[in-house]
Amino acid sequence: MTTASQWQQVRELFEAALDEAPADPQAWLEARVADSAVRREVASLLDHHSRAGSFLVESVVDRVPGLLDEDDSPLEEGALVGHYQIGRELGRGAMGRVYLATDTRLGRLVALKALAPHLTSDASHRERLRREARAAAALTHSGICTVYALEEIDGQLFIVSELVDGRTLRDEMGPGNQPAPEAVAATARELADALASAHAKGITHRDFKPENVMRHSDGRLKILDFGLARIEAVPGDAAAARATTAGALVGTPAYMSPEQLNGQPADPRSDVFAFGVVLYEYASGFHPFHASTPLGLAARVLESDADPIATRCRHVPAAVAAVVDRCLQKSPADRFASAAGIADALRKGAAAVSPPPFLTMWRAHQLATMLLYIAVTWVAWWIKEQIKPSQMLLAVFVALGIGAAAAGVMRGHLIFTSALNKANLSTERRRLRPVLVPIDLLMAAGCTLAGLSLVGDQPLDGVLTVGLAVSLALATIMMEPATTTAAFRE
Repeated sequence: MTTASQWQQVRELFEAALDEAPADPQAWLEARVADSAVRREVASLLDHHSRAGSFLVESVVDRVPGLLDEDDSPLEEGALVGHYQIGRELGRGAMGRVYLATDTRLGRLVALKALAPHLTSDASHRERLRREARAAAALTHSGICTVYALEEIDGQLFIVSELVDGRTLRDEMGPGNQPAPEAVAATARELADALASAHAKGITHRDFKPENVMRHSDGRLKILDFGLARIEAVPGDAAAARATTAGALVGTPAYMSPEQLNGQPADPRSDVFAFGVVLYEYASGFHPFHASTPLGLAARVLESDADPIATRCRHVPAAVAAVVDRCLQKSPADRFASAAGIADALRKGAAAVSPPPFLTMWRAHQLATMLLYIAVTWVAWWIKEQIKPSQMLLAVFVALGIGAAAAGVMRGHLIFTSALNKANLSTERRRLRPVLVPIDLLMAAGCTLAGLSLVGDQPLDGVLTVGLAVSLALATIMMEPATTTAAFRE
């Protein structure tokens, strides 16, 4: 029987093999692990993976373009469908073909989606498509592509929508094409507001991805294609209850939440996860769960945590980085409940231009402690030079000087990190805290020793020196944890 530790090793080796894609997997495994049971499990996973294909990122229609040609022949340019005159084909996918068309009654250009016959031949599918078209038509937000009509012509369904003249968000992405911080923040706000409008109407997009976001020629963003949307069921609405089949994998897996990949129903928190993936990819040029194969990517969505976006893209505004990191949480309960929460968090973040008061207090504490280092060292020198020269006080002074220099540099490092590299501040604080506390307490002990040497001859100066030592100790063990908790909620 395979143990838990062996399964952990299997998973790690499987992910490493997906990344490295060795020419000879068996030799690669033999060179890395001696346990034959682990090797067999990894080899089995790799074998299944090699036969799984690329279904995770491509639809059947995309991979086998001729599959639907028998049922789904294209409309010819110039043909009339009802009162719509067909222009060129704009694209096609699993839902059907999209054409540039002219509404001859109103004299305007539209996007005409001819829904695939296999989706409209069944009565329940046709009813679902009607419901979804009606729901999309009810979304009047400027950031959502407007649906004008659902037409049934000669037994075939067509969705007529606004023609968006521009390019997709995918076209703007790439490792060498990072947008400016202002563009990232503006894109996040626009998309969050548009998704929030859909969620407020009980509609979950379920296929939110860069290809379904268009930037109009005037710069505005539009969310497209609610063809896979899930509509919140109204009590007693049997058609709504049948709209989504339990366990069905609906959407594009690279942008699916963990619960969707596990076959669970999608809700607005699934769109929130997809929002985080899209923003992460748009800002940094990298998918947060990047892997060399589609199956490896899905495995990482399910099992691995994404690196904080600020580690990939330091220019991302702090408010946007915090939102994206929360959107990518594995558990739906740890994400925003809907896009309305995202929009609210972004608005609050935009309003907080200056550092939060508690962060300022934390920085002030670091500076005050550094001043205490100077004061303690100067007092030790003053006692040694002016009042009571001795070898013992000389050693105390030297030790205090070394401690003050070392601890001062570390606290200065934390202050600069809080200003220039916030993403790593938490790590640096935790790394340096176990070093700073002993140094501070040893310095307080040295200063106390110097103060006690004065108590017999100059009681006031001795008590003041001991009080300075106590202040340094209390600042470290009492005040600093309090300011840290207030500033970082820790």
